[in-house]
Amino acid sequence: MKYPVIPVHGLSDTSARMKHIEAALRNSGCTVLPVSLEPSSGKLGIDDLAQQLKSFIDTKVEPHQMIDLIGFSMGGLVGRYFLQRLNGINKVRHFISISTPHNGTWVAYLLWNKGAKQMRYKSSFITELNSDVLKLESLKVTSIWTPFDLMILPASSSHLYFGKEIIVKSILHSQMVSNKQLIKAIVSELGL
Repeated sequence: MKYPVIPVHGLSDTSARMKHIEAALRNSGCTVLPVSLEPSSGKLGIDDLAQQLKSFIDTKVEPHQMIDLIGFSMGGLVGRYFLQRLNGINKVRHFISISTPHNGTWVAYLLWNKGAKQMRYKSSFITELNSDVLKLESLKVTSIWTPFDLMILPASSSHLYFGKEIIVKSILHSQMVSNKQLIKAIVSELGL
């Protein structure tokens, strides 16, 4: 059975960033519901964007319909907050994170807005979210990342330490979502 898929973009992006993944999923016969969270600049916190995601899902998806959720970079943290804090865990069958700073990133220290502060390496936000991350074990979970990521430092911060891990070779963080190996892995993981 194919479930609707909601791809969630990262910092300073829109749903257009996820177009290669969306196209592959649609070509596999999947319903894709792209969401653009605004503003995605980090002005709003990850918790605020997760509320937007919840409202989008509540509006676009039937109450008893399960979905698959894909989060790229900050979008993975938005997805986790939705799952862990907004009862999204009862709505999602499979959660896939792509180059998500699950333990934060040192690069976030370059910005001073709310979202960036939350994404700092081992910030209080990250620490609190990780305090009950094992809730996600009730879902099918896949983390896809690259050890060469120069935006997520350390790159290993993108690994969840449970669920399935897929490592792809990509140097540029922004190119992860167009990486052919990654797209093939997502289609396979979703059973399409």
